[in-house]
Amino acid sequence: MNKQIFLRQGERLDDLMRSGRRIIQSDKEFCFATDSVLIAHFPKFKRSYKVLDLGTGTGVIPLLIADEVGRICAIELNHDMAELARRNVELNNLSEKISIVEGDYRRIRDFFCSESFDLVVANPPYYPVKSGEVNKLIGVATARHEFTATLEDVVTAARFTLKYHGSFCMIHSAARLTEIVDALHRHQFEMKRLQMIHPKKNRDANLVMIEAIVGGRAGNLKILPPLVIHNDDGSYTDDVKKIYGLED
Repeated sequence: MNKQIFLRQGERLDDLMRSGRRIIQSDKEFCFATDSVLIAHFPKFKRSYKVLDLGTGTGVIPLLIADEVGRICAIELNHDMAELARRNVELNNLSEKISIVEGDYRRIRDFFCSESFDLVVANPPYYPVKSGEVNKLIGVATARHEFTATLEDVVTAARFTLKYHGSFCMIHSAARLTEIVDALHRHQFEMKRLQMIHPKKNRDANLVMIEAIVGGRAGNLKILPPLVIHNDDGSYTDDVKKIYGLED
């Protein structure tokens, strides 16, 4: 039986193109973009995995990976977004697999036990807040800037919640790769896979996806072929179409 859907003012219903799932999004809040879809397809999953999503937003990553793992917890600071994530979980009949926690992962110890997850996934804010910038950034623009959580915060939360030899997968700004590597090393992570993401073929990489392992041995870093998002005409490349399930 199809679940009756009630949309509030400013909300829309989008197709996730994954197992028939749909997602409610609000024009007033930050809507998921390609980066969320990319990082949802990047980890190496196991059916037994217990997964934590740091800063879940509307819950898009848990909805996309639900078929691949055993259990998912997702934490979100914004009250309206957390409520929307819960509605999306219920909409897709996934309440037994996905739980949404409203809270600040900078206080991760208040919500989860140490070393209790096999995999942590994150699509955190990318950009530091520069002096004088606070008053210029409003609305959804704030979601991409480190107002509520920094790179250090997200790596700290991942390390606290991950089991030894657990996996941390994150998408972030390519320009901050050296900072990312430094933060990972200071928290006992060793990077094992890396993929640069380019907006177009002859453009510099603007994003990077990494997989790091708690207590992993140094060396053996696998650098994957670069992922190009758009063709010259603005259409998605074949690699991205495959990720979206849009193959011809």
